This record gives sequence, C-alpha cells and structure tokens, in this order.
Amino acid sequence: MDARLNFFADPVTGKALKHVMAAGRVVKDSALPAATQELVSLRVSQINGCAVCVDMHTKEAAAAGESAVRLHLVAAWREATVYTEAERAALELAEAGTRVADGAGGVSDAVWERAARHYDEEQLGALLLLISFMNLANRLNVMTRQPAGAYEVGQFH
Repeated sequence: MDARLNFFADPVTGKALKHVMAAGRVVKDSALPAATQELVSLRVSQINGCAVCVDMHTKEAAAAGESAVRLHLVAAWREATVYTEAERAALELAEAGTRVADGAGGVSDAVWERAARHYDEEQLGALLLLISFMNLANRLNVMTRQPAGAYEVGQFH
C-alpha cells in the first residue's frame, strides 16, 4: 500500500506539519503523564481507524514500559480494571472530544468534571491539545492512506 501524499516532501504540508510537530513536542514535554498521553493517543487513533498512529503509539508505549495487557485493553477500557481513575477520566474525555459529531452538546459537564478532578489546568490544556492533535493527525493519515507497520520507536520525536 502506498500513501497518496508524502507529507514531508510536499512544501505546504511539510512546512505546516513541522509547526504542528513542534506544538506536539510541547505537549509531550508537559506535566501530563507520559503513560496517559500514549493511552489517549492510542484510543483516539483506534476510534478514527488510523492504523499508522495505532502502530506508532502502541510501539512507543511498549518501549516506554507499558504492559501488553493495558495496551490490548485500551479499546475496551470501560470494562477493564487495569487503568487508574485519572487515566479513565482522560480516556473518557478523549472519546467525547473525538466523537463530538456523534452526540449533541459535545463534551458533557460530567465528563469535563471527572477529568478536572484528576488534572490541573496545565495538564487539562495539554490533554485537550493532545486529543486535538491526534484527531488532526488521524484525519490526515486516513485521508491519504498512510501505511502502517513500519514505524520505529522515536522516528518522529
């Protein structure tokens, strides 16, 4: 399978994505726990059907020491007992923020309040940016049919 567009060879997308990736680095270096970042990135990518991002974030999380059980269960996190309450709140916010078109009103007050119980404003801001960034990356990758499977840990960081 070949991608429809090479983002970094194209002058417009290449230039724009360098800025997006720099913003992503700010989020990566934030106080939001690294494990939470990878779990959220993985879940958003699963929802959006972005194979290349599922590949990337599964490998990055595993390299950082995440367990196979937690990675395998993220798709069914509500029924799994292996996540902290904070991680569950982040996953719930990620789903609500990703599925805004599926429900009237977007992210409910209850979902927001559960996340706000576990994360301060800086962490919430980072979480919101991460969810938004992942949705952007997923949509670009899905629209251009970016192939999955060849990602190497650290390739984009």
